[in-house]
Amino acid sequence: MRAEDTTLYTYDLAPLLNAPTNTIAARQRAWDELQFLVSLQAQANRDKPRLYFYAVGNNGSVDRFWLHWLQEPHGWVSDLSIKQLNSFDSVVSTFRRCLKGVVVWDDRVSATANVAATIAGVKGLGILRYDPSADSLYDRLVLKAGGPMLPVVTRLLHANGSPMFTGRGKIEGTDLPSTGSAKDDAYLWAAEKYLRTTRCDPALLAYYPDAYWIKSGSPVPLIRTLLVNEDYTIAHRGFFFDLSPWDDEAPNDDPSQPIGSDAKTLQAILRIAYDQLHAPESTAPPGGHHQRPSGMIMVGGFPPWDQKYTDLTGGKHGGVATEWRYAEILSCYNAYMDADAAAINPMANASLFCHYPLAKVYPQRNLPTIHSLKRSGLIQPDGRVVPHHYIAIYVGDYDSSAWLYEKLPQLWTDPVRGQIPIAWAFNPNLDKRFPVGMAYTRQTATPNDTFIAGDSGAGYLNPGYLDPPRRWSDLPSGLGDWVKHCEQAYHQWDIHCTGFIIDGNAPPMDTAALQAYAHFSNGGFIAQKLPSYQGLVDGVPYLRMSADLNGAPQEAAEQIARNIPNQDPSFQVYRTILWSPSALKHLYDEAARLRPDVRVVDTNTLMLLLKTYLNETQR
Repeated sequence: MRAEDTTLYTYDLAPLLNAPTNTIAARQRAWDELQFLVSLQAQANRDKPRLYFYAVGNNGSVDRFWLHWLQEPHGWVSDLSIKQLNSFDSVVSTFRRCLKGVVVWDDRVSATANVAATIAGVKGLGILRYDPSADSLYDRLVLKAGGPMLPVVTRLLHANGSPMFTGRGKIEGTDLPSTGSAKDDAYLWAAEKYLRTTRCDPALLAYYPDAYWIKSGSPVPLIRTLLVNEDYTIAHRGFFFDLSPWDDEAPNDDPSQPIGSDAKTLQAILRIAYDQLHAPESTAPPGGHHQRPSGMIMVGGFPPWDQKYTDLTGGKHGGVATEWRYAEILSCYNAYMDADAAAINPMANASLFCHYPLAKVYPQRNLPTIHSLKRSGLIQPDGRVVPHHYIAIYVGDYDSSAWLYEKLPQLWTDPVRGQIPIAWAFNPNLDKRFPVGMAYTRQTATPNDTFIAGDSGAGYLNPGYLDPPRRWSDLPSGLGDWVKHCEQAYHQWDIHCTGFIIDGNAPPMDTAALQAYAHFSNGGFIAQKLPSYQGLVDGVPYLRMSADLNGAPQEAAEQIARNIPNQDPSFQVYRTILWSPSALKHLYDEAARLRPDVRVVDTNTLMLLLKTYLNETQR
C-alpha cells in the first residue's frame, strides 16, 4: 500500500498567495505555480482525499478550521495520518504519478488558461503557461533535465509557437466561422471538442476568471483570481468559461471584439450543454459529479465584477445589474448558480470535501407544528392565530459554497447561537462542493437552529424564466427538471420552506411555477414578485419579501418598527446578509423593545402561522 493511501498531505499556500505581484513577471510566476498546484490537487483527489491546501483566511485559518473538525475522534479523516509538505517540489514529487502530463496554454489569449482547465479535467493533466524561457515553471517541469520532464499532451498554440486562436477565418479544427474574437473562438473550440462530445460533464460548468489578471494590473489579490476554486470542476470534468453577459458593449478584457460576441458565446455554450444533457442517450463522463441527475446545469462561480464587465472596471453596467442579466440568461437554459460572488469567493479543497459520505436524509429536529405553536402561545386553543405582528428574519445569503465555507467558522461558533430561533438559509445544492459544511451544521445544530432553502431553492436562478417565453432561449419549459432537482435536494435535507426567491428581471412566476414551488416547498415560499402580498397556492402559503435590513441592528429595528402594517395579525420577512447570531439577537431585542406587539419568529414558524391564518380567514 502506498503511503499516500493512508496519509493526508497538507501544503501551505500562504507564502505564494502573499508574495508581491506588482510586476507582470511576478504575476506570471504566481499564477503559473498556483494554477499548476490546483490542477495537481484535482488529479490527486479525484478518487479519494489525498492533498489539502491551506489557502483561505489568515494563514489558511478557514481551511485549518475544517480540517480540525474532520480530524476529531471518529471524524471522516481521523484514521489518516497528516503529513505536511514544505515545498513546491515536494508536492510535485509526491503526486507526480497522478498526472498523465500537462496541457499548455497561450498567454497571448488569456481565455486559453480556462480552456486548459477544461482539458486538464478531461485528460487528467496539470496546467502550465507556455514559457520556454530559462527557469520558468514550464522550463523546470517540462524541459529541464533532472526535473520531472512532464510530457506535453495538449498545447493551445501551434508547434511553431504561433497562436491557435486569432479571431480570423475559421475556428481551428472546425467548420465554424470565427467570432472575430480570439477569446470567444477559444471557448467555442473547446465547446465543440469537449462539451458537445460530452467528454466533459454537460451538467457542470464553471464561471471563473481567465488569466487576464496577469496583464491587467488589477489590484485584486491572487487569492481572488479563484484559481484555488478550480480543483472541484477539474476533478469532475467540468467546462470553464469567463464571458460577459452584456450584448451592448465590448468587454474590457477584449475591447476589439464585435459588440455582443461574449454574450452570444455564453449562450452557445449553455445551449450545447443543455442539448447534450437532454439528448435521449446522454450520459455524464465517468466520475461525473452528480448525486442527483435532474436535467439542470450547475454553474459554479459568478461574474467577476471586481475585475471585469462592470462600471467598476470601465463598463457602463453596475454589479447587481450584471448579476441579474447573468441570472436571466442562465435561467433560460435550465442552469443555476453556486454563486461564488466577490469578495467572499475563494474556496479551497472542494475536490477533497466532495468525497464526504452524506446520509440519505438529514431530518430536522425542531420544526414547528400546530401543537407546538399552541404550547408556545402563538395559536389559541381554538386554532386561531394570536393577533401579533409577526416578523421573520431571512438569515442569508448562502447560495454559494465559498460563502458557506468562509463564514461558518465565524458565525456558527458565535456563543449566542442557540439562544434565539434562527432559520438558516443554506441552499441544499451546496452539498455538491461542500457537503462537509452542510453535515457539520446538522450535527451541531441546537433546538433553536432550523433550516430553509435560500436563493431560489436548490440553486440560484430566476424561476420566471423556466417557463416559455424564455427571453434568451427558445427552449421548452424547464419546470419539470427544476421540480425534480429541488424535490430530491429538499427531501435529503428535510427542507420545507424556500426563504427567498430572486425574481430579478424575470417576469413573475406564472401559475405553473407557483404550483411547482408548492409541490416541493410545502411549508411555503417568499419571493419578490407574487400575485398578492400573501396567499395560498394549492394550500401552501406564500409571502412577499419586505426589504433588506442594512446598517446596525438598532437601525434595522427602527426600520422594522416604522413599517409595521395596520393589519393585526400581520406577517413580514426581512432579509439580512451574513449577520451573526449576536447581531440578530440585538435586532430581535430592539424590535421587541420598540414595538412590544412584535413577535420575532423563525421563517418556518412564520409560514405555518401565515398558513393557519389564511385557512382561518378563507373558510
